[in-house]
Formats: sequence, C-alpha cells, structure tokens
Amino acid sequence: MSATAWLAVAIFAGAYLLIVTEWVHRLAAALGGAALMLALGITNGEHAFFSPESGIDWNVIFLLLGMMLIVAVVKRTGVFEYLAIWAAKRARGRPFRVMVILILVTAIASAALDNVTTILLIAPVTFLVCDRLAVPVAPFLIAEVMASNIGGTATLIGDPPNIIIASRGGLTFNDFLVHLAPFIAVLLAVFVGACWWLFGRKLRYDPVRAAKIMALRERDAIRDKRLLILSAVVLTAVLAAFGLHTVVHLEPAVVAIVGGLLLLGVSRLDAGDVVKDVEWPTLAFFAGLFVMVGGLVATGVIDHVSKAAVGAVEGRALPATMVMLWGSAGLSAIVDNIPYVATMAPIVATLAATPGTGGKVLWWALALGADLGGNATAIGASANVVALGIAERNGRAISFWQFTRAGLVVTAVTLLLATPYLWLRYFVFA
Repeated sequence: MSATAWLAVAIFAGAYLLIVTEWVHRLAAALGGAALMLALGITNGEHAFFSPESGIDWNVIFLLLGMMLIVAVVKRTGVFEYLAIWAAKRARGRPFRVMVILILVTAIASAALDNVTTILLIAPVTFLVCDRLAVPVAPFLIAEVMASNIGGTATLIGDPPNIIIASRGGLTFNDFLVHLAPFIAVLLAVFVGACWWLFGRKLRYDPVRAAKIMALRERDAIRDKRLLILSAVVLTAVLAAFGLHTVVHLEPAVVAIVGGLLLLGVSRLDAGDVVKDVEWPTLAFFAGLFVMVGGLVATGVIDHVSKAAVGAVEGRALPATMVMLWGSAGLSAIVDNIPYVATMAPIVATLAATPGTGGKVLWWALALGADLGGNATAIGASANVVALGIAERNGRAISFWQFTRAGLVVTAVTLLLATPYLWLRYFVFA
C-alpha cells in the first residue's frame, strides 16, 4: 500500500480508538478524523460529497432524516405511550416478558421495513415502558438493536447491505426469503435465550408498579386523534412505497424525506419545535464516519484487504465461503456494514461468476457476515449508532463497551450457527 493509504489507516485507527475509549465524544472523533482526511488530501470534496463509492451516503442520511421527522410528529399523538402500556399489560408487568415482546416486534418489523426505521419507531416506546417498570433502558435498547439487525437479515429490504447485495448479485426478494428467512427464525429463538442470560436475570419485577400498569387504559394515552390518523396514513404510504420500490422507482431516501416533510406540513405543528427532536448529532456522526471510510476506499485500503482475504482461498469454495462469512463480520464490526458491502460487492460478483469459488453461496455468506457482524460493536451498523444517539439525547447514554460486550457474545453465537448452516445447506446437501 502507498504512504497515503497507511496515513488513512492511521487516522481511521486513531479516531476509532477515541470512539472506543470515549476519551472524546464520538461525534468529535468522527468529524475530527474526517476533517484530517480532507485537510491532508487523503480524500477530497469530490470524493467526500459526491462519490457513491467513497463519499457520504446521502441516501442513508436523508432516509434517517425523513424517518426522524415522521417519528417526531408521531410521538406527539400519544401512540407511543399507548403501545408502551399495551406491551407492559400483555406481559403483566414482568420486565423480561416485556423485553421478549419488544424483541419479537422489532425483529418482525425490521424484516418488513428496515432496521433503522424500526429502531426509530420502537425506541420511544422502550423509554416509556422502562420508566413505567422502573428498569434500566440500556438492556432493552441493546437487545432491540440486535434483534433489528438479526430480523433485517431475513429480507431484501430489511438491512441496507441486503439491497446492495441484491442489486449486484441479481437476487430477488423471494431469494432472501428462501435462503435466509428460515435460518433467521432459528437465530431469533436462540437470541431470545441469549438475552435471558445477558440481561433477563438482572431485571427485577416490581409487583406494585405492575399493578399500577394493569390498572391503566391504553386509550387514555392518545392525545390527538386527528394527528394520529394523518400520521397513520402518511406512514402507511411511506412503508408501502418502500415495499414497492421496484414498481414506483423512488429511492427510499426520497420516499422518507417527502413523507416526513408532508406529515410536518399537514400536522399544523410548529416546525421549529418538531425539528428539535431530530437526532442531528447522529446524522453528523454518520457523515464523519462515511468520509473516513471513504478515505480508506479512495486509497485502496479496503479493496486491498478484501482481495488479499479472498485471494488466499480462491478456487476453494468452502474456505472462500467461510472467509467471506467471518471476514465480513470482522470488517463490518469496524467500518460499518454499508460501506463495507458496497466495497466488497464487486469483488464477490467476480468470484461468484468464477467456477470453483462457491457461486451464489458467497452472496449469502456476505449477507450473513455483514448483517450479523454489525451487532459486534456500537458502530457496526446504522441501527446501533441511531439507538445510541437516541439514548444519549434522552439522558440514558450507552457506552461503546456496554454495547460491545454484549454484541461480541451475540455475534459469536450467531456466526457459530451460521457456519454449519452454510456448510450443510450449500455443500453437504446441495
């Protein structure tokens, strides 16, 4: 690699170290690293702001912004309080039962929508139900984020990397349902058990608070029925447009921002008050992270690492598949799975078309590795970053290591199950 490439690695590693150790705020670390890469010419304005390969992914930024606007309006209807009371009553006030309900709702919703949108919708409910039960919010949010990343793996639209994989690999929505969805259902069951071991044993049941919750009426939480109906119509239209992406030919980011602005316009709310609820620090963190990763892409670092990994096993299908699975998980945990998959997809396309390297199984290994590997660290996937930003904004900050300690365990367990799944399905019983 060139000297510029090594400098890019040093800057990224330094910023990552600051994020991990929390010596400075993660936003300052990400933006500082991005500024250094721009100032030193490692990347430039053309690459950072306009390149789809090595720049800020504006589709992700505006998708998040649009959904944040929708959530900011919806929260004013009282529906999140309604859902919090409903979930707590169904679980009869027992914290781990509530966690299981929220995990299942999050995973299923993430498969139908996408993991970031689901976290934006479920997080406000989580804060309210945890306040009602007087339990810490961190275990619930961490469990929901991981459930969203696992559930989102099941479908083409569930996790942003899957959209990239489907586009490059010529895969359909049904391909994901056939090849990944059944296995993800098994992983979800295992994950619920892991959550009991990681979090459930520490949650305390308060019979007094449980009795108070059972006495509540969900309907009393709704404050603005007109706005609730408008929000439901707009949100339904947005989600339908997401699902009909190939028919309407509108990017999810366009759909989200149009929906957010439309709902803001018809809500009659004060726009200045609503936009205060947007997670601006989270959006800025993503921008900084994209610029830094873009520097690694522009200097050939990620391409060099990826080619070295697959070059070592080229011509041997099973080793290639396992390197793709575990290597993708490791790299996605460090650089965020969206830019990683965008960089890796052309290489996988070439390998999949080469006889003796595994064919389409490499796409499933890439999807499982990138999506499940995103659970490993606090910045491994978009949903993780969004959830931590929401927690911090609400005064319940979750540290990098608090998330990552649990994330590493869950990632190891899910990858250990994915390994025999790929081997048995595509090599033993193929």
